Amino acid sequence: MIAELQCVVLDCPEPTELARFYAALLGGEIDRPDAGWNLSAQWSTLHTPSGQVLAFQGTADHRPPTWPDPALPQQLHLDLTVPDLDLAHDAVLAAGARVLDAGGPGRSWRVYADPAGHPFCLVRH
Repeated sequence: MIAELQCVVLDCPEPTELARFYAALLGGEIDRPDAGWNLSAQWSTLHTPSGQVLAFQGTADHRPPTWPDPALPQQLHLDLTVPDLDLAHDAVLAAGARVLDAGGPGRSWRVYADPAGHPFCLVRH
């Protein structure tokens, strides 16, 4: 095992509004203080009663999916918690990932693509 699933992140135009929608469906607590995230106008979270976390990331030019039309496919990415970014970096590359954003000094996360091109983040625990 290289990582643990931290949360599923959905791109959207209004993060808090979408968090409220999913809270109405699933229950849970919106924007609970958590060391794993910096909450902002562009980032909201929902901690569900079952323990899963959904996160909502604001994008100014969000275009909703047109499923099942592949012109605008489904949009989400996984955040995976790791104890050591450098070790996990080597492991995901060996498994077939490619780097999309290696971050910079002191940043606690990096962005990769899976073999099919779906983005995911490694986040230092």
